[in-house]
Amino acid sequence: MSFLPPSDLPELEHFEHPLSSRYASKAMVRLLSPLYRMRVWRRLWIALAESERELGLPITEEQIVEMRQTQDAVDLPSIAKHEAALRHDVMAAIHAWGDIAPKARPIVHLGATSCFVTDNGDLLICQEALSLLRSRLQDVIAALAGFAEQWADQPTLGFTHFQSAQPTTVGKRATLWLQDLLLDLEDLNHLIATTPVRGVKGTTGTQASFLELFEGDGAKVEDLEARFCQKVGFPAIPVSGQTATRKLEDRIGQILCGIAASASKFACDMRLLQHLKEVEEPFEKNQIGSSAMPYKRNPMRSERINSLARFVLGLMPSTYQTSATQWMERTLDDSAHRRLTISQGLLAVDAILVLYKNVASALVVYPRMIEARLAQELPFMAAEVLLMEAVKRGGDRQDLHEKFRLAALEAGKAIKEEGRPNPLLKLLAADPAWRMTEEELAAMLDAKRFTGRAGDQAKAFLGREVAAALKGHKAAEAAEVRV
Repeated sequence: MSFLPPSDLPELEHFEHPLSSRYASKAMVRLLSPLYRMRVWRRLWIALAESERELGLPITEEQIVEMRQTQDAVDLPSIAKHEAALRHDVMAAIHAWGDIAPKARPIVHLGATSCFVTDNGDLLICQEALSLLRSRLQDVIAALAGFAEQWADQPTLGFTHFQSAQPTTVGKRATLWLQDLLLDLEDLNHLIATTPVRGVKGTTGTQASFLELFEGDGAKVEDLEARFCQKVGFPAIPVSGQTATRKLEDRIGQILCGIAASASKFACDMRLLQHLKEVEEPFEKNQIGSSAMPYKRNPMRSERINSLARFVLGLMPSTYQTSATQWMERTLDDSAHRRLTISQGLLAVDAILVLYKNVASALVVYPRMIEARLAQELPFMAAEVLLMEAVKRGGDRQDLHEKFRLAALEAGKAIKEEGRPNPLLKLLAADPAWRMTEEELAAMLDAKRFTGRAGDQAKAFLGREVAAALKGHKAAEAAEVRV
């Protein structure tokens, strides 16, 4: 049942995608906008025409000048009007440009197929988008590095299976998040360095149309592609069908999923830590945590990271299906799917990294809560240290081990069933076999004694690997977090 009278339905002009209107940055939205895509296409056509002219085809300087003068005068309504009549997006773009560049109209798209602009254009846009993501990823790394350095030596209870384990430090735990991001950055750098464009390949990838234009001179066709690639700044994939292999998008999807997974792991940890009241994500002065429970400070930014990451991870299986089901030199069942997955994946990961930086830059740590929880569990974890000291004082290690086990069981029962503070040290001190007072036992429980090299590991990692990852980094364009 509609909540709008039928007469109001025509007023609903468009669906507003939450990724572009609510989550992603303006910088990423601009890169993936129809306007920017058309301008990229026109630059590709100009690079092709210039290269063809340089190699002797009858293209005049006047035509090139007209193309350059009108390259940014994109009229999207005009393109839409042409597409409604022609039912072809690339031809619509050519006709709309020809309307304002009549001298250049005869040579635009000369020898090319639609995938010349769609594939080359998408790959160029992806390169720019991936470079933006690299800056955002480094922004997150820088924010987390500052946090890890500040809290490198703060002992905290470690968790395995989310059960109490040997202590670590707050900063060392942060380096685990950082390590994941450094691996993502390494993969992203490799992808940016090795992703080609489609190049100048012709209708089915054979360059037959260009061979005709150059009257059978294959060397000129090779030179044409080399000149074109030099102008656009990226090498061409060696061979293609009508399209460049869709495995190029699979590679992009892998990187996006990797970043999403790393961010989601961090966000899950943050939600658990906020539940423990040890570390919290930022919470603004006028922010409302719950419409029903005004006292709540929900980890909504971390939850949003998890939610967006889940969406990104869900894109990957269908991306592989596209590359797996391409027929021969191409089929068109990839087109709509690619428009959805590539753009949404980039927008979502951009949104994730904007949120991640926002959270990592203003984490709130509660040392007293951390210390209180650690003090509650530390007596259990100090078993070996206490055993060794008692043996030094003349005790029997095997007898003491059994006494510790029984005392630990009793202490655990008191904590779980009676809600009491940990009485283990009191129980041990009451047993003459330990030959130590409660104060002497407590003096041996310096938390830093049980964190191993955690603090030193964190500082060394920050000084070496993290510093190298941030070398030459320039911050990405600022982005608003719409909470």
